[in-house]
Amino acid sequence: MLSVTAETADPATIVAELLHGGGAVRIAGLFSDAQIAEARAIIMAESAVDAQKVTHFQGAAEESGQLNLQRRVWNLLAKGEVFSQMAAHPVLMVVLRQFLGSEFIMGSIAANRILPGGPGQEPHVDYPYWDFHTPETHPIGLNASFPMNAQVSILLDPFTEESGATAYLPGSQRALRYPAEADGFFDRCERMLGDPGDVVIFYGAVWHCAMPNTADHDRNAVLTQYLPKWVKPMEDMPAALPAEFVAAASPDLRQLLGLNYPYPEVLDAAMAGNTEGRV
Repeated sequence: MLSVTAETADPATIVAELLHGGGAVRIAGLFSDAQIAEARAIIMAESAVDAQKVTHFQGAAEESGQLNLQRRVWNLLAKGEVFSQMAAHPVLMVVLRQFLGSEFIMGSIAANRILPGGPGQEPHVDYPYWDFHTPETHPIGLNASFPMNAQVSILLDPFTEESGATAYLPGSQRALRYPAEADGFFDRCERMLGDPGDVVIFYGAVWHCAMPNTADHDRNAVLTQYLPKWVKPMEDMPAALPAEFVAAASPDLRQLLGLNYPYPEVLDAAMAGNTEGRV
């Protein structure tokens, strides 16, 4: 996996690696120890109860009866300013504007906490590709020449082979299909290894999955999904946020929340409010 720092994070190089290379890039030490500690403390508190959280690609956990060992925390923007800092970090914004277009949006920001003993996931691709096991539900001729997703994992704990660091198959994004058992994913995969404060940005069409956590500590990460402006987001984040938060949002956060993109709208009303005849 290509590894860079904030100082050496050349957007063109990263975009080329996401599209045409292995599909994943690590940006080392992007967030401070203080930011990581604050985010982790909030997530640990929010996921302290072992109630099952809505999540996806949890077949191994479900089959083994260990759903309580994989916990999601949703609506992170409402749970601490540190998550707004993470979602709109300037280095990420520059790279993502080149990858997804200057008006890209955020589709989701959540935490994934895998406790010791957590069995991981099955290989998959991410939203909006995640139902490619039914390709007939997507337009004909769809290909990987342009992205409809970027995933950003912010590591809050050491991502090692023992702790279940995300496995991925380099180059699989170019296939733009759902992984099959015959692909031999686990025989060919590599791991997204890193330290707390590191960020892994990857194309969501890359085949990947969380691996079993056999370490003696939790494996926490903030998972952020970014989309082109015209892809319907997975989470309705503005509806879940206090009105005061939305009103005070920075220009970058307003963009990420989709507030700068007006569609769909009632065009009769839009026309009535615009004497210049906007369409």
